[in-house]
Amino acid sequence: MIDQGSGPGQDFGGEEARAKRVLAEISSRAWEHPADRAALQALRRIPVFDEVLRTMFGFFGEKPIRLAFQANAVKVSARQFPQVHSLYREVCQTMDPEGEYEVFVSQTPMVNAGAYGMERPFIILNSGTVRLLSEEELAFILGHELGHIMSDHVLYRTMTVLLIQLAGMGFPIVGLAARAVLVALLEWYRKSELSSDRAGLLAVQDPEVAMGAMLKMAGGGTPGEMDLDEFLAQAEAYRTGGDVADQVYKVLNLMATTHPFYVLRVSEIRGWLEGGDYDRILRGEYSRRGDPDPAYQEDLAAAARAYAQGARGMMDQMTDAARRMGEAFREGFRG
Repeated sequence: MIDQGSGPGQDFGGEEARAKRVLAEISSRAWEHPADRAALQALRRIPVFDEVLRTMFGFFGEKPIRLAFQANAVKVSARQFPQVHSLYREVCQTMDPEGEYEVFVSQTPMVNAGAYGMERPFIILNSGTVRLLSEEELAFILGHELGHIMSDHVLYRTMTVLLIQLAGMGFPIVGLAARAVLVALLEWYRKSELSSDRAGLLAVQDPEVAMGAMLKMAGGGTPGEMDLDEFLAQAEAYRTGGDVADQVYKVLNLMATTHPFYVLRVSEIRGWLEGGDYDRILRGEYSRRGDPDPAYQEDLAAAARAYAQGARGMMDQMTDAARRMGEAFREGFRG
């Protein structure tokens, strides 16, 4: 029996949702991981953080970024990938987002997905993900990516991807300041995955489905080749290893990895389940949109608009600063 909730949520379709409870007007604060919020706070305290993002935002702009990400992908609709379209409508009915966000499927065997954009977010599923996962597991991934959008993660996540690409190409915009920001962005990026794993679980409301999806994403095998119980035992090593998780994150920093290990993510999900917050949310005890925001949360939409203003001037300033540093460096050698 579907509990349709009591809030004025959007109507995303008449199909019966797979989840048992529609989370009407839920706020992303209900599922956000403390490590996600702490990493974001630390990121925003970096002196050059705003300058680098303002420059990046102004340099690329909203429309070119959307076109670049979507140029080699197919938009999901009732006629294109209809199964994915139906699953996504059900996920949206359950999670009750404020807006409708497009979904695309991109042809690549790599099993992954992402939420991108600035002021108009969208989701991209790799075709390898669509082929590997069951319907319910794919719904978990869609809920995970929708969670990134509802948590206002997409601006910073998009900038992270762009900085990684530019750093790999040796593009001059990625100087020392931007590289420092990239290291901090990667640290937050991984922690944001822990928040969205919780959102994905809320979308399907079945812990076995959520952890089974992570098992497949980690190993890429079929159910007959893998065992969830053994994978959970593997994850237990992280839960009983004291500070080992922090050490893993330090290693990941050196590897420039965007995602934490799936074993670690399963361990975090189990901890959240055991802590009772998941059950409380399903009982309807959760923060709602419009409730007073804590002091740590700032309006990212307003921040994005601010980044766009004066971005060209900031680019000129950074270019001039780089030129002056190069001249000073050469003068030092002459002396």
